[in-house]
Amino acid sequence: MSESYIAIDWGSTNLRAWLYLDGVCIDSVKSEAGVTRLNGQTPQQIFQQIVAPWRQHNVPVVMAGMIGSNAGWLSVPYLSCPTRLTDVTHRLTRVEEAQPLAAWIVPGLSIAQDDNCNVIRGEETQLIGAYSECPSSLYLMPGTHSKWVRTDDSNVLDFRTVMTGELHHLLMTQSLIGVGLTEQQPSPDAFQQGLELGFADDNIIRCLFETRAAHVLGRLEKSAVSDWLSGLLIGNEVSQMQRHYQMAAGDSITLIGSPALTARYEKALQQAGLRWQQLDGDRAFQAGIRSIVNELEY
Repeated sequence: MSESYIAIDWGSTNLRAWLYLDGVCIDSVKSEAGVTRLNGQTPQQIFQQIVAPWRQHNVPVVMAGMIGSNAGWLSVPYLSCPTRLTDVTHRLTRVEEAQPLAAWIVPGLSIAQDDNCNVIRGEETQLIGAYSECPSSLYLMPGTHSKWVRTDDSNVLDFRTVMTGELHHLLMTQSLIGVGLTEQQPSPDAFQQGLELGFADDNIIRCLFETRAAHVLGRLEKSAVSDWLSGLLIGNEVSQMQRHYQMAAGDSITLIGSPALTARYEKALQQAGLRWQQLDGDRAFQAGIRSIVNELEY
Protein backbone atom coordinates (compact mmCIF):
# COMPACT_ATOMS: atom_id res chain seq x y z
CA MET A 1 0.00 0.00 0.00
CA SER A 2 1.31 3.45 -0.95
CA GLU A 3 -0.05 6.79 0.21
CA SER A 4 2.39 8.77 -1.94
CA TYR A 5 1.63 8.95 -5.65
CA ILE A 6 0.72 11.12 -8.63
CA ALA A 7 -2.82 10.91 -10.02
CA ILE A 8 -3.52 12.15 -13.55
CA ASP A 9 -6.92 12.62 -15.17
CA TRP A 10 -6.01 13.02 -18.84
CA GLY A 11 -8.96 13.54 -21.12
CA SER A 12 -9.57 14.76 -24.65
CA THR A 13 -9.41 18.47 -23.91
CA ASN A 14 -7.82 18.84 -20.49
CA LEU A 15 -5.28 17.33 -18.13
CA ARG A 16 -5.31 17.51 -14.34
CA ALA A 17 -2.67 16.10 -12.03
CA TRP A 18 -2.31 15.82 -8.26
CA LEU A 19 0.68 14.99 -6.07
CA TYR A 20 -0.08 13.05 -2.90
CA LEU A 21 2.48 12.54 -0.15
CA ASP A 22 1.55 10.44 2.88
CA GLY A 23 -2.09 10.54 1.85
CA VAL A 24 -2.28 14.34 1.57
CA CYS A 25 -2.56 16.29 -1.68
CA ILE A 26 0.25 18.84 -1.51
CA ASP A 27 0.19 20.14 -5.08
CA SER A 28 -1.88 20.03 -8.26
CA VAL A 29 -1.76 21.34 -11.80
CA LYS A 30 -4.27 21.92 -14.61
CA SER A 31 -3.45 22.04 -18.30
CA GLU A 32 -5.34 22.35 -21.59
CA ALA A 33 -3.03 19.71 -23.08
CA GLY A 34 -5.71 17.07 -23.56
CA VAL A 35 -4.95 14.31 -26.04
CA THR A 36 -6.60 16.35 -28.83
CA ARG A 37 -4.72 19.54 -27.88
CA LEU A 38 -1.07 18.53 -27.75
CA ASN A 39 -0.02 21.30 -30.18
CA GLY A 40 2.66 19.26 -31.87
CA GLN A 41 4.08 17.73 -28.71
CA THR A 42 3.97 14.05 -27.80
CA PRO A 43 2.17 12.72 -24.71
CA GLN A 44 5.59 11.76 -23.34
CA GLN A 45 6.81 15.36 -23.59
CA ILE A 46 3.68 16.72 -21.91
CA PHE A 47 3.94 14.10 -19.17
CA GLN A 48 7.56 14.93 -18.40
CA GLN A 49 6.72 18.65 -18.22
CA ILE A 50 3.83 18.03 -15.83
CA VAL A 51 5.73 15.77 -13.43
CA ALA A 52 9.08 17.61 -13.58
CA PRO A 53 8.53 19.58 -10.33
CA TRP A 54 7.52 16.36 -8.53
CA ARG A 55 10.04 13.91 -9.97
CA GLN A 56 12.30 14.18 -6.91
CA HIS A 57 9.70 12.36 -4.80
CA ASN A 58 10.01 9.22 -6.97
CA VAL A 59 6.40 8.14 -6.46
CA PRO A 60 4.24 5.95 -8.73
CA VAL A 61 1.93 7.56 -11.28
CA VAL A 62 -1.54 6.36 -12.23
CA MET A 63 -3.29 7.88 -15.26
CA ALA A 64 -6.88 7.47 -16.42
CA GLY A 65 -8.96 8.79 -19.30
CA MET A 66 -8.47 9.22 -23.03
CA ILE A 67 -4.71 9.01 -22.60
CA GLY A 68 -5.29 5.25 -22.82
CA SER A 69 -7.22 5.46 -26.11
CA ASN A 70 -5.95 4.99 -29.66
CA ALA A 71 -5.65 8.78 -29.79
CA GLY A 72 -3.60 8.90 -26.57
CA TRP A 73 -0.22 7.72 -25.37
CA LEU A 74 -0.86 3.98 -25.44
CA SER A 75 -3.87 2.09 -26.70
CA VAL A 76 -4.85 0.27 -23.52
CA PRO A 77 -7.23 -2.67 -24.09
CA TYR A 78 -10.73 -2.48 -22.66
CA LEU A 79 -11.95 -4.96 -20.09
CA SER A 80 -15.04 -6.71 -21.39
CA CYS A 81 -18.13 -6.62 -19.17
CA PRO A 82 -19.42 -8.23 -17.09
CA THR A 83 -16.30 -7.74 -15.00
CA ARG A 84 -15.34 -7.00 -11.43
CA LEU A 85 -14.07 -3.58 -10.43
CA THR A 86 -11.11 -5.30 -8.80
CA ASP A 87 -10.16 -6.63 -12.24
CA VAL A 88 -9.59 -3.04 -13.35
CA THR A 89 -7.02 -2.46 -10.63
CA HIS A 90 -5.10 -5.58 -11.66
CA ARG A 91 -5.07 -4.90 -15.41
CA LEU A 92 -3.13 -1.65 -15.58
CA THR A 93 -0.77 -1.03 -18.51
CA ARG A 94 2.79 0.02 -17.67
CA VAL A 95 4.13 3.05 -19.55
CA GLU A 96 7.83 2.49 -20.09
CA GLU A 97 8.34 5.91 -21.70
CA ALA A 98 7.41 7.55 -18.38
CA GLN A 99 10.80 6.66 -16.86
CA PRO A 100 12.41 7.42 -14.50
CA LEU A 101 8.99 7.34 -12.80
CA ALA A 102 6.91 4.16 -12.68
CA ALA A 103 3.61 4.92 -14.42
CA TRP A 104 0.47 3.02 -15.41
CA ILE A 105 -2.70 3.69 -17.37
CA VAL A 106 -6.07 2.40 -16.16
CA PRO A 107 -8.04 0.28 -18.69
CA GLY A 108 -11.52 1.24 -19.81
CA LEU A 109 -14.58 -1.00 -19.97
CA SER A 110 -16.46 -2.33 -22.97
CA ILE A 111 -19.64 -4.16 -23.88
CA ALA A 112 -20.15 -5.87 -27.25
CA GLN A 113 -23.61 -7.42 -27.47
CA ASP A 114 -26.27 -7.62 -30.15
CA ASP A 115 -28.33 -4.94 -28.41
CA ASN A 116 -25.55 -2.88 -26.83
CA CYS A 117 -22.11 -1.80 -28.02
CA ASN A 118 -20.53 0.58 -25.52
CA VAL A 119 -17.22 1.77 -24.11
CA ILE A 120 -16.09 3.68 -21.04
CA ARG A 121 -12.73 5.42 -20.74
CA GLY A 122 -12.10 7.36 -17.53
CA GLU A 123 -15.44 6.86 -15.82
CA GLU A 124 -14.33 3.41 -14.63
CA THR A 125 -12.01 5.16 -12.17
CA GLN A 126 -14.87 7.29 -10.83
CA LEU A 127 -16.92 4.11 -10.58
CA ILE A 128 -14.28 2.42 -8.44
CA GLY A 129 -14.27 5.44 -6.14
CA ALA A 130 -18.05 5.64 -6.01
CA TYR A 131 -18.27 1.97 -5.07
CA SER A 132 -16.16 2.68 -1.98
CA GLU A 133 -17.81 6.02 -1.14
CA CYS A 134 -21.48 5.67 -2.17
CA PRO A 135 -22.22 2.07 -3.22
CA SER A 136 -25.34 1.47 -5.29
CA SER A 137 -26.73 -0.90 -7.91
CA LEU A 138 -27.08 1.91 -10.47
CA TYR A 139 -24.71 4.81 -11.11
CA LEU A 140 -25.33 7.89 -13.25
CA MET A 141 -22.44 10.04 -14.49
CA PRO A 142 -23.86 13.02 -16.43
CA GLY A 143 -21.75 14.80 -19.01
CA THR A 144 -21.29 15.34 -22.71
CA HIS A 145 -21.94 11.61 -22.92
CA SER A 146 -23.88 10.47 -19.84
CA LYS A 147 -23.04 7.02 -18.50
CA TRP A 148 -25.54 4.76 -16.74
CA VAL A 149 -23.91 1.76 -15.08
CA ARG A 150 -25.67 -1.26 -13.57
CA THR A 151 -23.73 -3.25 -10.97
CA ASP A 152 -24.20 -6.18 -8.63
CA ASP A 153 -21.99 -5.41 -5.65
CA SER A 154 -18.56 -4.86 -7.30
CA ASN A 155 -19.52 -6.55 -10.57
CA VAL A 156 -20.19 -4.28 -13.56
CA LEU A 157 -23.04 -5.97 -15.42
CA ASP A 158 -24.12 -3.42 -17.99
CA PHE A 159 -23.77 0.22 -18.96
CA ARG A 160 -25.30 2.58 -21.50
CA THR A 161 -24.25 5.92 -22.97
CA VAL A 162 -26.66 8.76 -23.72
CA MET A 163 -25.31 11.67 -25.79
CA THR A 164 -27.49 14.27 -24.08
CA GLY A 165 -24.84 16.94 -23.56
CA GLU A 166 -23.47 16.67 -27.09
CA LEU A 167 -26.96 16.67 -28.62
CA HIS A 168 -27.81 19.85 -26.73
CA HIS A 169 -24.62 21.52 -27.97
CA LEU A 170 -25.14 20.44 -31.59
CA LEU A 171 -28.79 21.47 -31.66
CA MET A 172 -28.05 24.88 -30.17
CA THR A 173 -25.03 25.66 -32.35
CA GLN A 174 -25.52 23.80 -35.63
CA SER A 175 -29.25 23.42 -36.17
CA LEU A 176 -32.20 25.67 -36.91
CA ILE A 177 -33.13 25.59 -33.23
CA GLY A 178 -30.27 27.95 -32.38
CA VAL A 179 -30.83 30.43 -35.21
CA GLY A 180 -31.97 33.96 -34.34
CA LEU A 181 -31.79 33.61 -30.57
CA THR A 182 -30.87 36.27 -28.05
CA GLU A 183 -28.23 35.65 -25.36
CA GLN A 184 -29.35 32.67 -23.31
CA GLN A 185 -30.29 33.21 -19.68
CA PRO A 186 -31.06 30.76 -16.86
CA SER A 187 -34.77 29.91 -16.78
CA PRO A 188 -35.84 27.34 -14.18
CA ASP A 189 -39.43 27.53 -15.43
CA ALA A 190 -38.44 26.77 -19.03
CA PHE A 191 -36.23 23.90 -17.87
CA GLN A 192 -39.12 22.44 -15.86
CA GLN A 193 -41.49 22.73 -18.82
CA GLY A 194 -39.01 20.94 -21.07
CA LEU A 195 -38.40 18.34 -18.38
CA GLU A 196 -42.08 17.50 -18.07
CA LEU A 197 -42.44 17.16 -21.83
CA GLY A 198 -39.35 14.93 -21.95
CA PHE A 199 -41.01 12.59 -19.46
CA ALA A 200 -44.43 12.74 -21.10
CA ASP A 201 -43.42 12.02 -24.70
CA ASP A 202 -41.39 8.93 -25.58
CA ASN A 203 -40.63 10.24 -29.06
CA ILE A 204 -38.85 13.54 -28.56
CA ILE A 205 -37.69 13.68 -32.20
CA ARG A 206 -41.02 15.24 -33.07
CA CYS A 207 -40.69 17.65 -30.13
CA LEU A 208 -37.38 19.13 -31.26
CA PHE A 209 -38.79 21.47 -33.90
CA GLU A 210 -41.37 22.66 -31.38
CA THR A 211 -38.43 24.21 -29.54
CA ARG A 212 -38.04 26.65 -32.42
CA ALA A 213 -41.74 27.02 -33.15
CA ALA A 214 -42.48 27.84 -29.51
CA HIS A 215 -40.26 30.93 -29.47
CA VAL A 216 -41.22 31.98 -33.02
CA LEU A 217 -44.89 31.98 -31.95
CA GLY A 218 -44.15 33.78 -28.69
CA ARG A 219 -44.84 30.84 -26.40
CA LEU A 220 -41.23 30.61 -25.23
CA GLU A 221 -38.75 33.40 -24.50
CA LYS A 222 -35.86 33.41 -26.97
CA SER A 223 -33.44 33.68 -24.04
CA ALA A 224 -34.85 30.49 -22.47
CA VAL A 225 -34.53 28.10 -25.42
CA SER A 226 -31.33 26.49 -24.09
CA ASP A 227 -32.86 25.62 -20.73
CA TRP A 228 -36.09 24.37 -22.31
CA LEU A 229 -34.13 22.10 -24.64
CA SER A 230 -31.92 20.94 -21.77
CA GLY A 231 -34.99 19.97 -19.77
CA LEU A 232 -36.49 18.13 -22.74
CA LEU A 233 -33.34 16.07 -23.37
CA ILE A 234 -32.52 15.32 -19.73
CA GLY A 235 -36.13 14.46 -18.94
CA ASN A 236 -36.30 12.02 -21.82
CA GLU A 237 -32.93 10.51 -20.92
CA VAL A 238 -33.93 9.82 -17.32
CA SER A 239 -37.37 8.57 -18.33
CA GLN A 240 -35.94 6.15 -20.90
CA MET A 241 -33.17 4.86 -18.65
CA GLN A 242 -35.53 4.46 -15.69
CA ARG A 243 -37.65 2.24 -17.89
CA HIS A 244 -34.64 0.37 -19.30
CA TYR A 245 -33.24 -0.46 -15.87
CA GLN A 246 -36.72 -1.04 -14.42
CA MET A 247 -36.28 1.49 -11.63
CA ALA A 248 -39.41 1.87 -9.53
CA ALA A 249 -40.42 4.94 -7.56
CA GLY A 250 -38.37 5.07 -4.37
CA ASP A 251 -35.38 3.17 -5.79
CA SER A 252 -31.98 4.76 -5.19
CA ILE A 253 -29.20 5.78 -7.56
CA THR A 254 -25.71 7.23 -7.09
CA LEU A 255 -25.28 10.47 -9.04
CA ILE A 256 -21.65 11.35 -9.80
CA GLY A 257 -20.45 14.75 -11.02
CA SER A 258 -20.00 18.41 -10.19
CA PRO A 259 -22.87 20.10 -8.34
CA ALA A 260 -23.42 22.49 -11.26
CA LEU A 261 -24.04 19.57 -13.60
CA THR A 262 -25.85 17.18 -11.29
CA ALA A 263 -28.36 19.82 -10.15
CA ARG A 264 -30.32 19.44 -13.39
CA TYR A 265 -30.34 15.66 -13.08
CA GLU A 266 -31.51 15.89 -9.48
CA LYS A 267 -34.64 17.65 -10.72
CA ALA A 268 -35.16 14.91 -13.29
CA LEU A 269 -34.66 12.14 -10.72
CA GLN A 270 -37.14 13.88 -8.45
CA GLN A 271 -39.61 14.03 -11.34
CA ALA A 272 -39.09 10.27 -11.80
CA GLY A 273 -39.79 9.59 -8.12
CA LEU A 274 -36.30 8.19 -7.56
CA ARG A 275 -34.00 8.70 -4.58
CA TRP A 276 -30.32 9.51 -5.03
CA GLN A 277 -27.06 10.14 -3.26
CA GLN A 278 -24.76 12.70 -4.86
CA LEU A 279 -20.99 12.25 -5.07
CA ASP A 280 -18.66 14.92 -6.42
CA GLY A 281 -16.90 13.72 -9.56
CA ASP A 282 -13.42 14.78 -8.41
CA ARG A 283 -13.91 13.03 -5.08
CA ALA A 284 -14.98 9.86 -6.88
CA PHE A 285 -11.95 10.02 -9.19
CA GLN A 286 -9.51 10.57 -6.32
CA ALA A 287 -11.06 7.74 -4.31
CA GLY A 288 -10.78 5.48 -7.34
CA ILE A 289 -7.12 6.29 -7.94
CA ARG A 290 -6.40 5.75 -4.24
CA SER A 291 -7.99 2.29 -4.39
CA ILE A 292 -5.95 1.43 -7.48
CA VAL A 293 -2.68 2.67 -5.98
CA ASN A 294 -3.29 0.60 -2.86
CA GLU A 295 -3.24 -2.53 -5.03
CA LEU A 296 -0.10 -1.62 -6.99
CA GLU A 297 2.77 -4.05 -6.93
CA TYR A 298 6.02 -2.91 -8.54
